[in-house]
Amino acid sequence: MLNLPSLLLLLGALATPLTASAFSFPWTKTAPQDAAKAQPHQAPSHRADEPRMADRILVKKAERRLYLMRGNEPIRSYKIALGYQPTGHKQRQGDGRTPEGRYYIDRRIDGSNYRKALHISYPREEDRLRALRQGNDPGGLIMIHGQPNNWRERRTGDWTFGCIAVSDMEIDEIWELTTRGTPVEILP
Repeated sequence: MLNLPSLLLLLGALATPLTASAFSFPWTKTAPQDAAKAQPHQAPSHRADEPRMADRILVKKAERRLYLMRGNEPIRSYKIALGYQPTGHKQRQGDGRTPEGRYYIDRRIDGSNYRKALHISYPREEDRLRALRQGNDPGGLIMIHGQPNNWRERRTGDWTFGCIAVSDMEIDEIWELTTRGTPVEILP
């Protein structure tokens, strides 16, 4: 249980705008500008025709779109499927809703019930507190993933239990253009 000073600190952190640099994890890659300072005479590691890494993922639920962003520009866009009850923020386990808010990729799962999956850091502390006040379990296991392994064709409509689904080819591309620690913003 949080005491009042811890709760105020948490709420202050949640009110702070989220940027790609807001996340500092030991597993994230060195930022390009830091790498350039450390090795100023070395050429960039990418070719002009290769896509560079996304610095965040933006999901717009109403549009059913996921955008890989670099700065303020989308570098890729994908059609998505959401939870089977997509309207509103996830309140509890089993409600079929996709959460809304600011999260990050905290795990990469290669070899699950889906081709590949990027686990989202839901639930945050505020999600847990909201569910606790309502007497609910907030749920978890919210991911960006491909199609179920036993499906040959892309499933249509909103069919997940709260995850964000793309095609298998698209999850392969998203996997290559993101890392653990990539921020994820999910908008209504």
